Amino acid sequence: MLWLTLLFAFSFAAVQAAGVRGRVSDENGAPLAYTTIFVKQTGSGTTTNENGNYEINLLPGSYEIVYQFLGYETVVKQIEITTGYVEVDVVLKTQATMLETVTIKSGSEDPAYTIMRKAIAKAKYHTQQLDEYTARVYIKGAGQLKDYPWLAKKAIEKEGIKKGQVFLTESISEIKYTRPNTFSENVISIRSDGKDNNTSPNPYIFGSFYESEVAETISPLSPKAFSYYRFEYMGTFKDRNYEVSRIKVIPRSKGDDVVQGVIYIVEDWWSIHSMDIYTTKLGIRVNIKAVYAPIEDKAWMPVSHRFKAEGKIFGFEFEYNYLATVSDYKIKLNPELFVETDKMEVIDEKIEKEEAQRIEEKFSAIAKKPTKQDDQAKQLQERLSSGKEITRKELKTIIKDYEKAEIKQQKEPEVISNTNVKIDSGAFKKDSSYWAAVRPVPLTKLEISGYEKIDSMAVVARKKEEGDTLKASKHKGFQPWDLLIGDSYKIAKHSNFKIHFLMPGFNTVEGWNFVYKVSFGTILQDTNKTRITITPAFRYAFSRKVASGYLNFSLYNKKDRLEVQGGKYIKQYNADEPILPIVNDFTTLLMEKNLMKLYEREYIDLSYQRKLNPYLSVGTSWTWMKRRELFNTTDYKWVDRDKIEGYTPNAPVNDELDDTSFPEHKALVGSVSITARPWLKYTIRNNRKTEVQNSSPTFRLEYRKGFNNALGSAVNFDQIELGIKHRFRVGVRGNADFYLRAGTFLQTG
Repeated sequence: MLWLTLLFAFSFAAVQAAGVRGRVSDENGAPLAYTTIFVKQTGSGTTTNENGNYEINLLPGSYEIVYQFLGYETVVKQIEITTGYVEVDVVLKTQATMLETVTIKSGSEDPAYTIMRKAIAKAKYHTQQLDEYTARVYIKGAGQLKDYPWLAKKAIEKEGIKKGQVFLTESISEIKYTRPNTFSENVISIRSDGKDNNTSPNPYIFGSFYESEVAETISPLSPKAFSYYRFEYMGTFKDRNYEVSRIKVIPRSKGDDVVQGVIYIVEDWWSIHSMDIYTTKLGIRVNIKAVYAPIEDKAWMPVSHRFKAEGKIFGFEFEYNYLATVSDYKIKLNPELFVETDKMEVIDEKIEKEEAQRIEEKFSAIAKKPTKQDDQAKQLQERLSSGKEITRKELKTIIKDYEKAEIKQQKEPEVISNTNVKIDSGAFKKDSSYWAAVRPVPLTKLEISGYEKIDSMAVVARKKEEGDTLKASKHKGFQPWDLLIGDSYKIAKHSNFKIHFLMPGFNTVEGWNFVYKVSFGTILQDTNKTRITITPAFRYAFSRKVASGYLNFSLYNKKDRLEVQGGKYIKQYNADEPILPIVNDFTTLLMEKNLMKLYEREYIDLSYQRKLNPYLSVGTSWTWMKRRELFNTTDYKWVDRDKIEGYTPNAPVNDELDDTSFPEHKALVGSVSITARPWLKYTIRNNRKTEVQNSSPTFRLEYRKGFNNALGSAVNFDQIELGIKHRFRVGVRGNADFYLRAGTFLQTG
């Protein structure tokens, strides 16, 4: 029996230990690191390591293996796997680029533009091409701290970190995409230095350059691309049976939201073949290399990504390399957009005017919009497959109409992405033998040494969990300097106490002043997770020698918000308080411009807001106050400017009133309002909805009334106001904050 068991185990191991491995180099024998290797029959991709070595586990059978490296000719090998590993060393030759015979006259257009117009026209088609796909993603990150400031040397060395030391992280995930916007990821294994960042492939795998933006960067295939980029044709080459055009991407102006480099476009398919681009984010340069492959000869999908981030911030110099390979693709095509062999001839009407006119006349009847969704899908299929000729304009219109019809059919059209990430309970428990068996990219000697540190850290972590070592406190507790710089403290499972930073300031009414606040917060264990916060605030004005303050009570949850505040405090005449105190501090002390005009009030404020649904909310607010005028009490300044006669009086300027002073009085004011955000969009991550900022303008209608002779009130008015607020992009670089309010007094007395 034991003999049979051993024989079975040996036979199983022999079957499993099979595949292909070898080395990829150039014509001079130099290793080609991160060469993309794609196995057509399994839909799997991997890469060589830094030394050009690779190893792929395969079951016995016949395989077509593609070796691809940017700038080199693609090599295809037919390999037969029986038992054991087949050694296949591959030499790649420099890519021979064929430049088309093109004469660019003065004022004429570079041929890159017609290529990019066609690719951009078909970009939305590619986003709708697949109903679903699944894949397995392997990610490896290797980081180095190359240098650091001497002030941080002691703290860094205390953590056991050395210059040049490699820190690694690996993960394997199973991902699934369902059109139009649902992503799921199951992280089945993670091996890292203890940090949980950079384990999700979502930003890299789910981010598509066919969309308008990727990670807040304008894609070269965006409909707005010609406003952000110039393009230059760099030739065409043959890759297997495909013609690929090399297009240089040049930003029209530098910035964090653009890329530059080279993008490769497959002729006739108008798909991305590969890319070698880079961008900068806050001074950090990020290089992105990606290689795509035709999955089942139906859709070009990314099979390898390589990212390199390097930079220097505050004396810390670092480099981080990130590699992602995608394997085991299973795709399901959208039948309404399927075209045999997925080739359609896109006509650029700007260049091919006569051909475009002929096509428009031929298919003018089909172009009429049907009334029913089923009829539209049928006509769309007929149009895409009939003759396989379509103009850019027509293609964009058809896909746009198709997307609109799809949105109407969705249960939640306001949700633009739905992502679910799950980390398997045993993800962190896989040992080195597991990783040796499943890792698609062999480790280098330097990476192996880096893992020695990871393994030792894992042992220490396990000992801590088992009680071998005392666990360090997550918080240092109260320290005397917290009274000045502030800190927060957890005082119960659902409660916390916070000391706010002691905030100094200066204005011409109070002179030097400071504000000191503390807060107590707790979360009620009701269905809405209601949070209660109590905040007392103390303020002292040294020039006036007056103390003031307030007490604030707030209660809020997902639907309701109640706030009560009372005390004696200063306030700007403009109720929106548009002038930041810190701005006024510097303009006053350095420029003799006391912008902020203040008055004092003793008050009680009460406000309540109820969210009826995600798009509509109602609210009411009530204020009783005693208001009094304040005057300048100091002429202190840091810089005395001779051209300025001194500070202006603490009184607002009004073109219609010569005198804006007022006597001490009381006021009772109430209001009701309704707020609407009709086009609000959401993202969902792990069943948690998050609003997309600036996805909808905010409309607000408010009615305010001043009550005369109520609680001593001396005001009497009725006012109605309508406002709209929105933020949107202006031009290539700018953003605009738009806030418009209009109203009228119905009566005053």
